[in-house]
Amino acid sequence: MRRSRRPSRTRLLIAGLAVLATLAGILWFIWTRWTPSQDRYPVQGISVSERQGEIEWRTVRTQGADFAYIRATTGVAHRDPRFAANWAGAREAGLRYGAELAFDLCKQASDQATSFITTVPRDNAALPPAIRLDFMEGCGARPSRDTVLSELNTLLNLVEAYSGKPALLRVSERFDAAYDLGSGINRTLWLEGNLFPPDYATRPWVMWTASDAHRMTGVSGPVDWNVVAP
Repeated sequence: MRRSRRPSRTRLLIAGLAVLATLAGILWFIWTRWTPSQDRYPVQGISVSERQGEIEWRTVRTQGADFAYIRATTGVAHRDPRFAANWAGAREAGLRYGAELAFDLCKQASDQATSFITTVPRDNAALPPAIRLDFMEGCGARPSRDTVLSELNTLLNLVEAYSGKPALLRVSERFDAAYDLGSGINRTLWLEGNLFPPDYATRPWVMWTASDAHRMTGVSGPVDWNVVAP
C-alpha cells in the first residue's frame, strides 16, 4: 500500500511557524528603523546613556539625528561614566547636545542638583537641561504631590541658575498620572509614547520620544528617538 504524499500536519505547522517568524522578523526590523516623517517633524534626535557603550557620533550625524540628549547623572551617587566622551563626541560631530538628569524620589533635590552641576560643564552652546521623571527600581518612596513639586522647584532653581536656561521636564506617563506635573510646574514638557504622539499630560508636549527601540549604525543597542513639535 502506497503512502500518501500529502504533507503531514507537523510539517505544515513547522512551515507556518517559519512564515510567522519571518514576518515577525521583518516587522521588527521595520519598527526598529522607523522614525516619524521629517516633513512633519523636521527636528529629530536621540537620547543616550552608558548603556549604548561607545558611540560613533559622526555616523549618527549622517542618519538624521540633529541633536542628542546625554545622560549625565542619576540621583546623587551615579555619574554616567560615558557622559564626558558622549558630550565631546556629539559636539565634535556637529550635533546639538544637552544633558539629562534622572530624578530620584528617594534623594534630596539639592544633592541631585549638586551632582549634576559638578558633572556637566557650563556651556552656552548646550541645549537646555532635561530632568527625567519616572519611578525608579529600588526607590519605593511615593511622597505627596506638594512635596514632589517643592523638591522639583528646588532642583530646577539650582540647575537653571547654573545652566542659564529653563529646563525640560521629561515625564513618563505613570509619573504624570501620579503627580500631574503639567499643571503643577510651568516648564516645557517632553513626553513618551511609541509610535503614537502622547496626550497624557494637561499641556501639549514640545518634545516626544517616538521610539525607545530605535536601532542605528554606529550605536550598540537601541536608543530613544525623539522629535520636536513643529
